[in-house]
Amino acid sequence: MADDFDPDDLSRRMDGALASLKAEFGGLRTGRAHAGLLEPVTVEAYGQQTPLNQVGTINVPEPRMLSVQVWDKSMVGAVERAIRNSNLGVNPVVDGQTVRIPIPALNEERRRDLVKVAGTYAEQARVAVRNVRRDGMETLKRLEKAGEISEDDHSLYSEEVQSMTDSTIEAIDAALKTKQEEIMQV
Repeated sequence: MADDFDPDDLSRRMDGALASLKAEFGGLRTGRAHAGLLEPVTVEAYGQQTPLNQVGTINVPEPRMLSVQVWDKSMVGAVERAIRNSNLGVNPVVDGQTVRIPIPALNEERRRDLVKVAGTYAEQARVAVRNVRRDGMETLKRLEKAGEISEDDHSLYSEEVQSMTDSTIEAIDAALKTKQEEIMQV
């Protein structure tokens, strides 16, 4: 196999798109509190954007409550603003150095909106996988033109890349279906 074409690298990149999607799904709330809900939130701390879990401890004291114990007292306001502006549909309450985030029950309209957001995340992941596929196919074409691989090898590797793409997109669709069911569950 030619040095430029690495199916393991393509597979790793496709798996990365799937892992990224699952992380984004973790940030979509389903009516129950979980610490992953606050993972995508970043806080303006000391002149730069910092993940929330690096400025405080995230806890789940109750099924419908999150709390963030902020380590630096001067950061409490910034943490509250970051959570409020994160588009999670929550309303944080400051209590000393703790920011409490009650998780309201989702209404039907909000559930539908979250399903649409989940669909958007899934489509972005599919596009990322297709871009990885395109890169692999372009590399194969270039190697065949340069005479580094034969037409038969090109065909064989193309099928392998397409197979990886199909299986990853199936995994994305399965993850989306699971997340949609979780969101719509009352």
